Amino acid sequence: MVGIEELRRPGGRVVQVLAVAACYYAAGRLGLLCDLTVEGAVVTPIWPPTGVAVAALLILGLGCWPGITIGVFCVILTLTAPDAHVLGILFGNTAAPVCAALLLRRARFRTDLSRLRDGVALVFLAALAAMLISATISVGTLVVTDRLAPHGFWPVWLAWWVGDAMGVLIVTPLLLLLHGARTPLPLGRWKEATALAVVTCALVPFATYSPISTLFLVYPLIIWAALRFQLLGSVLCALLTSVVATVAATDGVGAFEGLNRTEVLLKLQAFNGAMALTALLLSAVIIEQRNTRSSVEKACQELMEVLEHLTAGEPPPPRPPPDADDRDDRPPRPTGRP
Repeated sequence: MVGIEELRRPGGRVVQVLAVAACYYAAGRLGLLCDLTVEGAVVTPIWPPTGVAVAALLILGLGCWPGITIGVFCVILTLTAPDAHVLGILFGNTAAPVCAALLLRRARFRTDLSRLRDGVALVFLAALAAMLISATISVGTLVVTDRLAPHGFWPVWLAWWVGDAMGVLIVTPLLLLLHGARTPLPLGRWKEATALAVVTCALVPFATYSPISTLFLVYPLIIWAALRFQLLGSVLCALLTSVVATVAATDGVGAFEGLNRTEVLLKLQAFNGAMALTALLLSAVIIEQRNTRSSVEKACQELMEVLEHLTAGEPPPPRPPPDADDRDDRPPRPTGRP
């Protein structure tokens, strides 16, 4: 990894911006492999570049935002010729991730997603709230420039908003976890991880492409992954399931057979959204409970050491200062003033 001081230099910042632009463009090309046409506009059920943009801003800082704009422009060039509507899309797709990062900073968001409040903030602030900006500005620009009929505003707006939100819900947590990963799984856990991967790869296509509605079969896999492998396992399962379901939806087969485009989009987005929320919030609850248990065990161990020193007539050992994040979670001390 490049040192922080090197990245603060002008050359390092340029490398960051170009890297973000390249990642955004690559994610955009992947997202366009499964697209739908709503009221004549091309939309994607999941827009991964938005998740890449939010993760980049959280990891590298707000200074990398030009890379998002460059990436958006490169993706637009693959779809249409530059026109007046491009400016609105550039602004909306850049402002939404930046607003998401600012809201998460305001909420004291931790990139390790170790608390339930982090998962809730990512869902409601970054995904649902901030993505209103990109959908409203971008689709509004299409209407103002006569690229979209006025009656098509709301269907396209809904598809645009949900696609951006799904990108944040699925892609951003995965990138944050991969960035913070330090130690591999113990050798004994690889057997269970392999078994989970095999079952997922076999069950997800069956549940998605079955002519009967069996999409609910994926939820036990999400719960299994969350219980045993926390957020990384559940997010990977959710990502695989979303990709397979999106391919089936764009092809109109399996659980999405016989539906029109609007019904396909609504069913797919409801399924992907419920699955992503389940994976993210359930994993956050499990991680927070485990961290609380570890804190209690550590406090009990410190108490035993203090009692041993007091019994031996010795002063208790000095306690290390609490972390800054722990101090942030504590309620403020009463000042004695009303």
